[in-house]
Amino acid sequence: MTSNRELLLGRLYRWERELKDRIFLTQPLGGGSIRTYTFGQAMDEARRMASYLRSLGFAPGSSIAILSKNCAHMFMADIAIWMAGYVSVALYPTLTADTISYILSHSDSKALFIGKLDGWESLEEGVPKGLPCVSFPLSPKTSYPAWDALLAKHQPLTGELHRAAEEPAIIIYTSGSTGKPKGVIHCFRAMSASCEGLQKTLALSPEDRFLSYLPLAHVFERAAIEACSMWAGSQVFFADSLETFLSDIKRARPTLFHSVPRLWLKFQQGVFEKMPAEKLRTMLKIPILGGVIRRKVLSGLGLEHTRIAVSGSAPIPPELIAWYNDLGLELLEGYAMSENFAYSHLALPGRTRPGYVGEPLPGVDAKISPQGEVLVKSPGTMLGYHKDAELTNSCFTEDGFLRTGDRGEIDPQNRLKLTGRVKELFKTSKGKYVAPAPIENLLNSDNHIEQSCVTGPGQAQPFALVMLAEILLPRMNDPKIQKIVDVSLRSLLDRINQNLEEHEKLEFLVVVKETWKIKNGLLTPTLKIKRDVIESRYSAHIESWYSQKTPVIWL
Repeated sequence: MTSNRELLLGRLYRWERELKDRIFLTQPLGGGSIRTYTFGQAMDEARRMASYLRSLGFAPGSSIAILSKNCAHMFMADIAIWMAGYVSVALYPTLTADTISYILSHSDSKALFIGKLDGWESLEEGVPKGLPCVSFPLSPKTSYPAWDALLAKHQPLTGELHRAAEEPAIIIYTSGSTGKPKGVIHCFRAMSASCEGLQKTLALSPEDRFLSYLPLAHVFERAAIEACSMWAGSQVFFADSLETFLSDIKRARPTLFHSVPRLWLKFQQGVFEKMPAEKLRTMLKIPILGGVIRRKVLSGLGLEHTRIAVSGSAPIPPELIAWYNDLGLELLEGYAMSENFAYSHLALPGRTRPGYVGEPLPGVDAKISPQGEVLVKSPGTMLGYHKDAELTNSCFTEDGFLRTGDRGEIDPQNRLKLTGRVKELFKTSKGKYVAPAPIENLLNSDNHIEQSCVTGPGQAQPFALVMLAEILLPRMNDPKIQKIVDVSLRSLLDRINQNLEEHEKLEFLVVVKETWKIKNGLLTPTLKIKRDVIESRYSAHIESWYSQKTPVIWL
């Protein structure tokens, strides 16, 4: 068993002793002002909050939830929860009230931290009456006890309060195949082993600086930013808002920076707005001047000190990777899952290959099943799914490999390429999973629609292909009828999107001309859609559809 000194809490106690006066967290307060927390200050606040949590008398191992945008107090709340002997459950700040209610109930959460949020009035409807809540300093106005007021009333817990390696530390909720969130349980051993492996691979140290801006409820941010900074003693800066994002990056000047392909593309487009692509390309080829331009562009992005740059959650175009390489910033692609605490594959400097998501991290074993599925065994593998032993068992092979649900192939240098997916779940460019079947059920319930196929992997938002009811097909040549149906479909799209999570909202509907049948290979013998076949049939049109910016498209 891993000793306490090698677990995450043990590392935090080490930094509390050795780096007491060193800045750990830098939190924007709005209006350009910031507040910093040293390791000593952050640990003192966490100890006091842990004392309060203990005073509530919950059973050891109880779940405590956090609903907030990224902020310094999410880190301190996590530490407090662990010190108090409990399990942390982070919720996305963009969830609907119904989903919040479901997760709080399913996780048996005994208390809830309320943090930096938009639209709190609607979100509050998902919080059960009587659930003990605490408001972070940056939270909306609430009637709940305030974090600072509770700290003032409680003395800090003393000593080094450790947890056993196999004890659950966090539950990460992610969408399941039914559309209902499923809780992935990770223990302190898995989290710590993943951090240790990443520290060795990336040479993480207290000299490193991170920027936290992707949701901390997502496994990647929780692992690569929160857990790794705690493990390595690194400094973390938080982003304030979309409007201040560039200034937030420039404040942090991160040494390690991670993002999704869409943001890397936006950075490039921002550069092109100031200097045309062809002119930049020419100037980069000029000796001496090229070096000056490279430094100027990276400095303008706040990335001049970035030694490790990672892109994940979706495929990134090779041309975009090459463009950043020309600037002297090598983008490393990665691949992992909630189920292995984001510890699986990463491209290594000098060993990248476009289209491949890297090679196994230390301690990771990967192989391809006879059916083409990527199977992974990782030190970060989950304990299982909360309250679902059957699903947990089904996710593993007899020899202990996690079934990823992705298809892939491995090259002679052990680099992994993803070639498709086994499961129906797909991931958007924002790194969020979408379960298509529940959305298709909503579409198919409308009397204008016979069949539908929700898709859009790698896109910012999903869309749906729809086949109209057979009774309407012969009448679609009549412009008046088409206009009536068009108006109805636009209304349907609005209604459905109102009941979907933000990452599930459909960008548009595409009305197909042909009838999906068994004979033309688009339906199974039981009249279910052949998803891969349908997606392949229309794939050539996808880019043009997104560019049209209209809610209903007619083929």
